[in-house]
Amino acid sequence: MIKGIYEFISEAQLKKYAELAVRAGVNLQKNQLLIIHSDIQNATFARLIQTVAYEAGASNVFIDWTDEQSTKEFYLNAADSAIDYFPDWQADRFKEWGDAGAAYIHIISENLGVFKEVSTERINRFQKASRTKLRDYHAKIRSHEVRWCLLAVPYVEWATKVFPNLSEEEALQSLWKLILRGARADGKNPIKDWESHNRAFESRKKILNESQFEALHFTNSRGTDLLVGLPKNHLYIGGGVTDKNGVPFFPNIPTEEIFTAPHKNKVNGKLVGTKPLIYGGSVIDEFYLIFKDGRITDYNAAKGQEVLQNLIETDEGSHYLGEIALVSNESPLAQTDTLFYNTLFDENTSCHIGIGNASPSNIQNGIDQSEEELKAAGLNTSLLLVNVTFGTEDMEVVGIKEGGTEALLIKDGDFQF
Repeated sequence: MIKGIYEFISEAQLKKYAELAVRAGVNLQKNQLLIIHSDIQNATFARLIQTVAYEAGASNVFIDWTDEQSTKEFYLNAADSAIDYFPDWQADRFKEWGDAGAAYIHIISENLGVFKEVSTERINRFQKASRTKLRDYHAKIRSHEVRWCLLAVPYVEWATKVFPNLSEEEALQSLWKLILRGARADGKNPIKDWESHNRAFESRKKILNESQFEALHFTNSRGTDLLVGLPKNHLYIGGGVTDKNGVPFFPNIPTEEIFTAPHKNKVNGKLVGTKPLIYGGSVIDEFYLIFKDGRITDYNAAKGQEVLQNLIETDEGSHYLGEIALVSNESPLAQTDTLFYNTLFDENTSCHIGIGNASPSNIQNGIDQSEEELKAAGLNTSLLLVNVTFGTEDMEVVGIKEGGTEALLIKDGDFQF
């Protein structure tokens, strides 16, 4: 029997990981409220983050517990009226937390197959109801008005999926090692390591933002041939970002991506997914998407076709893209040559797109623009944003400037600038 997932990591190392989330991830300020979103299976780590946050000067730390098993029972047995309803009091909590200037840490752990008995249609309906009620909260998250951080811990089912030929103990130990390596949290001073990591981001973002490419052209041997048009005055962000008050933070641990927003109506061609997409607890695999004038006009998945359909049919905006991300296959995560079955990790191993909502942060002065102005600039709006990995070792990305001048940005999966 497994004694617990934390026997494979030292107490000192686990605390460093928690400190990375608090002091670099959300960059918690003195007397600030912290909200920790965590499933009950991750209680040990959530409580450690709580302790570290109080040590950092938090005014209060509230843990917003969830329970996947209870959620499964809800999806299976709740009345249709409950599936289509997200209570006002739930939305009011987020408004009150936001008004109080809260920061948010989300602890995730993949439990593949937990919802395999549940209708994907019911999951999609409830997620649509919740996203509608929490539209303002998600808008603030995407525009970096509030500070947040997403990071992961292992789970038995996840570890054995990633390492099917190992015992449970060996699989958990191996997954811990890769999570900490990918999060750059396995060194003596992870916070300083992240400061160094961010300097590389800043250099590449500067080059891309000054270049103002009109489009990016992605090709590889898997069948991807995708031309992604970009809005005028677009901005690449990635690594560290800043909130509305100028306080820096890292939304994702790990992160290896530099991303911007495509022009909603200027994406054309074919994208072939290279890693499974985990959505609502279900797996979508061996799939492709066809785009014409920005819209997904055709798609197919050998596994999870209904799930993919429900995702794309969420709303009008989920037929379009909100993100295009450049990732090198030389990153620590990519070099593990591991399929993580988790979007946070798999998307940071290669280039990916985001289906759905675009961030106002991806255009100059976007935070201060109205929805109408952002729409006119070419940014997409949707209730969701779901990232899809399509990069490969032979991926080539060419930046195309107005007038046709080209620059090779990625060759054989690695940055050329």
